[in-house]
Amino acid sequence: MYEGAIQDLIDELGRLPGVGPKSAQRIAFHVLSADPTDIKRLAAALSRVKEQVRFCVLCFNVAEEEQCRICRDPRRRDDALCVVEEPKDVVAIERTNEFRGRYHVLGGAINPLEGIGPDHLRIRELMARLASGQVTELILATDPNTEGEATATYLALLVKPMGITVSRLASGLPVGGDLEYADEITLGRAFEGRRTL
Repeated sequence: MYEGAIQDLIDELGRLPGVGPKSAQRIAFHVLSADPTDIKRLAAALSRVKEQVRFCVLCFNVAEEEQCRICRDPRRRDDALCVVEEPKDVVAIERTNEFRGRYHVLGGAINPLEGIGPDHLRIRELMARLASGQVTELILATDPNTEGEATATYLALLVKPMGITVSRLASGLPVGGDLEYADEITLGRAFEGRRTL
């Protein structure tokens, strides 16, 4: 244990997701030895993000205006909607340049063990968007884990009666991977998602 400001910084850094006690300590000592100009820039960036960044009123992606850049883009398709868990997932999909529709960010996934149910996510807002009748295809791009699968299954059951085509991102083997290192679930999904050549 340290005392005063350095311990306070370690404690605060340790509260960040993915930052354990050792990492928090390393970052704190880096801050201590860094150039004051660099630290002022970091502090200003942290302040600016809290003041300027919010969630888009339509899709709940991060935005600096009322709507995010994707929702403001008139070239995007309105008939395809991709549902993701977090804003970082939008960035991952956008990097592929494969999807030209719109997004809906749920703000997480169903996880009963953590006390997160459907009411904790932006599912009501999703259903309101779908009720307009513009969307003909809903792509469920939740994470390929237990929580993501539960969320996708729940949404598919809700949406199917609306007559909207519901699809799920394929999952399976990574390019350049070896079969011997794939776990059973990944290999099983690769078999389920196989396509004819």
